[in-house]
Amino acid sequence: MNELQTTLPTDTWVQATWEEYLQQVEQPGYEKAKGYYLDGWMRIEMLPVGFDHGRDHGTISFGVYLFSVLKGIPLTVLDNCSFRKQGKQEFQPDLAYYIGARAKLIPNGTNIVDLDCYGPPDLVIEIGKTTIVDDRTVKRTLYEEAGVAEYWAVDVEQMIIYAFEMIERGSRRIDQSKLLPGLTMDVLEQALRLSREQDQSQVGNWLMTQSR
Repeated sequence: MNELQTTLPTDTWVQATWEEYLQQVEQPGYEKAKGYYLDGWMRIEMLPVGFDHGRDHGTISFGVYLFSVLKGIPLTVLDNCSFRKQGKQEFQPDLAYYIGARAKLIPNGTNIVDLDCYGPPDLVIEIGKTTIVDDRTVKRTLYEEAGVAEYWAVDVEQMIIYAFEMIERGSRRIDQSKLLPGLTMDVLEQALRLSREQDQSQVGNWLMTQSR
């Protein structure tokens, strides 16, 4: 690419080589951008994270964490972490989890998680307000290809969680997590609705009554 071609459109999927993608995300000013790449297509998300997105991010993260603590499920959560399969894939989900025996898989000091070395996270969650259509479609395909076991797309506007179990590089909708048995999408959706009227401490107290 020459100098006039180095800046590609953001917040949409565009065709690009792996080298073009890396050149884009490594430019100054892209430190806080979220990058996605799959088989010749890239998406760089530059939109700022608003209050609604941030609040729901916190609610979902706390709900999963609290349930896992109360049920004794080993868990490592990665917030906005980068995962990369060199030359083929990259994604930076809002939340990613290694669960059970894989909870301590990634060593300290790791920067970008090498998917060829460690494999994909077990659970990936995207929180979407302006990106929810993409989260439910193209990104879902990306996570199917990556081998993620379970994927949730959280619709901030509608307070709905589209949860999917990945099966044979496809997926099907589920109402209860397969990785966190007993955790239903209905409970988390109720927590999202409560967060519109109550502070997160109150929502957390309610979640504790549901997780025991």
